[in-house]
Amino acid sequence: MTGYLTTHVLDTARGCPADGLEITLVRITGETREDICRVRTNADGRTDTPILPAEAFARGTYELVFHAGAYLARHGAPSEIPFLDLIPIRFGLSENQHYHVPLLLSPFGYSTYRGS
Repeated sequence: MTGYLTTHVLDTARGCPADGLEITLVRITGETREDICRVRTNADGRTDTPILPAEAFARGTYELVFHAGAYLARHGAPSEIPFLDLIPIRFGLSENQHYHVPLLLSPFGYSTYRGS
C-alpha cells in the first residue's frame, strides 16, 4: 500500500464545512522548510484530491499551515486583528498508509486529531 495525506476543515462556529480555506503543505527536513503545495478547500471543506497524493508520498515530517485568519475574516470574525491567523500543525508520516489530519475551527480555538 502506498501512503497519501488528506485533510478536512469544519467551521464549528458556523456549523458547516470551511470552504475556500487556503492550506499550505510543507516538508520539514532539519531546519529546512520546503513548500510542497498550496490548495483551497472545496464546498465540503476538503481538497479535491489528496493534499499529498500516493505518487508524491514520502515518509518524513510535514506541516499543514491553515490560513484561518483570511477565511475567518471573510465570514465575519469579530476582530480587526484575528485571534487565529496561521495555524501550523506539524506531524510525522512514518508508514505507507492513509493519513488524515482534520481541523475543527472557530474564531477563538481549534482542534485536530489523526483521523481515518
